[in-house]
Amino acid sequence: MADKPLTKSQIAAAVAEANDLTKKQASDLLANLAELAISSTKDTGAFTFPGIGKLKLVNRKARTGRNPATGETIQIPAKTVVKFAVAKAAKDSIAG
Repeated sequence: MADKPLTKSQIAAAVAEANDLTKKQASDLLANLAELAISSTKDTGAFTFPGIGKLKLVNRKARTGRNPATGETIQIPAKTVVKFAVAKAAKDSIAG
């Protein structure tokens, strides 16, 4: 396992090198991909990163919870959350 995850500029440099692009073009490509993922998930409720996974909008139901400090029962309202499901192929190749 590496000491630290790659930074945005390191990812852009790796993409640029692999695809004969400038670092600026690769950085723009990554920014456009992130923008596309966000707008597509907002509009359709899901976005698939081929080979990596899927962003999904999920409606979470209202539920009863407990305040850990006081032990008091509280009502947690329903809300929409974003979840990421890792693709099976990616999971198998990373985790073995």
